[in-house]
Amino acid sequence: MLTTPYVTGTPNWIDLGTPDMDAAETFYRGVFGWSFRSAGPDAGGYGMFQLEGRTAAGAMTVPPEQGPPAWSVYFQSPDLDATAKTVMDNGGGVALEPMDVFDLGRMAIFTDPAGARYAAWQPGKNKGLDVVNDPGAVVWLELYTPEPDAALDHYAAVFGWETSTMPLPDGSGTYTMVNPAGAGTDAMFGGFVPLASDPLEAQGAPYWLPYFAAANCDATVAIAQQLGATVRMAPVEMEGVGRFAKLADTAGAKFAVMQGVETPA
Repeated sequence: MLTTPYVTGTPNWIDLGTPDMDAAETFYRGVFGWSFRSAGPDAGGYGMFQLEGRTAAGAMTVPPEQGPPAWSVYFQSPDLDATAKTVMDNGGGVALEPMDVFDLGRMAIFTDPAGARYAAWQPGKNKGLDVVNDPGAVVWLELYTPEPDAALDHYAAVFGWETSTMPLPDGSGTYTMVNPAGAGTDAMFGGFVPLASDPLEAQGAPYWLPYFAAANCDATVAIAQQLGATVRMAPVEMEGVGRFAKLADTAGAKFAVMQGVETPA
């Protein structure tokens, strides 16, 4: 599970780039109950999606010529300049050089050796998202990549991530999970999936997919579909994990929803 307070390598921010903020605001309000709050006149249209007054994500308008609609995931860095160097030293690239965001912190955008984009956030006044794991908040991440072992080597070098594995329920192999260095498996926040092993993703490019928690996966998917979402994968059950589905919003940005297994009190 994702954790706060954040430590080095933890996912500490997520944001949406979309061509139509009004449409995105309407869609995500209906699906997750989010409201949108502008970051102010100097923020270039950037703002926060909030869940009962707590920041669950960021968002901004990205014209089609600047890139496709997509969710971006940020991982915590104590020193972005050093992180950028480590990224390049380990086969990655720098898509956006480290830059200050007022006094809130510093950000940069990278690519891993397979081309998957990810970002990093060095906290200033903004320490990260206010809410994770709750219904309507990010709860899990997955990287779809052609070579999981090479990807793991890259991210371990950049962020110090540790790994663990679990057998897949269908016996088809193992699922590799990651957690921040020294935080233990209770702080696992994501998994690595070989592109070729997933028929839905096999023909696509490498990318990070965010999962948002849902109190009821099927009901959330039904609402999203009514609001114009594309259901990329209908709800399925995974023993010991819960029920999840993959969607794309009205602009095409990919995300997933997950209803976790209830643990006994």
